[in-house]
Amino acid sequence: MPQPIDASSISELKAVVASALTEAKQGGASQAEADASLQRGLSVTVRLGEVETIEFHRDRGLSVTVYFGTAKGSASTADLRPEAVRETVAKASAIAKHTSADPYAGLADPAELATRIPQLDLYHPWEIEAEQAIDLARECEAAGLACDARLKNSEGGSVSTGSGARVHGNSLGFLEGLTSTSHSVSCTLVAQERDDMQRDYWYSISRHPSALESPKAIGRRAAQRTLRRLGARQLSTRRSPVLFAPELARGLLGSFVAAVRGPAQYRRASFLLNAAGEQVFPSFLNLVERPHLLQGLASSPYDAEGVATRDRDLVRDGVLQGYVLGSYSARKLGLKTTGNAGGIHNILVEARQTGSFDELLRRMGTGFFVTELMGEGVNAVTGDYSRGASGFWVENGAIAYPVHEITIAGNLREMLRSIVAVGTDVDAQGAIRTGSILLEAMTIAGE
Repeated sequence: MPQPIDASSISELKAVVASALTEAKQGGASQAEADASLQRGLSVTVRLGEVETIEFHRDRGLSVTVYFGTAKGSASTADLRPEAVRETVAKASAIAKHTSADPYAGLADPAELATRIPQLDLYHPWEIEAEQAIDLARECEAAGLACDARLKNSEGGSVSTGSGARVHGNSLGFLEGLTSTSHSVSCTLVAQERDDMQRDYWYSISRHPSALESPKAIGRRAAQRTLRRLGARQLSTRRSPVLFAPELARGLLGSFVAAVRGPAQYRRASFLLNAAGEQVFPSFLNLVERPHLLQGLASSPYDAEGVATRDRDLVRDGVLQGYVLGSYSARKLGLKTTGNAGGIHNILVEARQTGSFDELLRRMGTGFFVTELMGEGVNAVTGDYSRGASGFWVENGAIAYPVHEITIAGNLREMLRSIVAVGTDVDAQGAIRTGSILLEAMTIAGE
């Protein structure tokens, strides 16, 4: 196992970034920014007890952006030696000199840059050797396969761990770095009963290895999820309530976030164009951004431009409070950055109409519980939504039988407004934390 990257790497990366900024200034750039990173990790996969892959990751990189007035040029390299840094800055400068001026280009407003860097507890290395990781992957897969004789095959048990350091700096005097870790265990199994074959998975991901679910629990959960899909049927075409499992509800809300990002707004490529101040969700629902959650998978004290991240309400009482902006998109829209260059930082769903998973099933009564989506049938401009789906048909508030080979369809604007309740079964393994989401109705296309 390669030694985990630690805080000692920050000083090395700061020196690289500072050198790049100095080179840019000496080359005549009016402004410049640079990112440097180091990453190391280990990934193993075991299939049917045999080692399938062992991968050691060692990555490094530098990206440089220079501005000559409002003309911009960028270049990157995986070589952090001084001569490579100089060459990368020279390439970025050459590009900028052949680029048209853009009045919205430039660094973030100096007043927006982070000056206080909170400690977010993002660094917890897992000093595990390849042999130990293989044993855990085997344990995970074996626990799943042992659950039932119908579990005939496997796509493998996997264990991965990684650590990294990243430094961002710019010619306004910002120069800060962070270390972080990420670890995961997963398992995918295949069940067969006569001619019926089904697959499913489960996983756990965390900043801290001790916060991962146990390999045996992950294997057993993968087994349960796979077995319950045996005997799947199709449905006739109909319209009914739909309940999204938490890991899929995250994707539903991800489509909303994509629609309110700055680029989608200024390119006029959003079904929620100019929707700030509008009711886009039911009045019982809030979406809040909390960038400073300890050990959060999307936590950060500053964004990709060095702008300080802050708690904010993205949706309050169902009303869209603003957009998701970096400096460039904010200028294009005549607004201020929201500290979201590079993405969102822990979106949490708050709802006054909630219930456990079982309570949401009872509330739905009869409908479709979706556990898998296929395809990319989401039109970001119109909001039209149509995706292949699998899951379970629900009758009298309880799961009746598994379903596959159907399509669910609707329009995202209407779907978001028709949310009936949000589950308390929150999945925190991503940048959006939500429980199951129950929609009033969607079209189901089947037989």
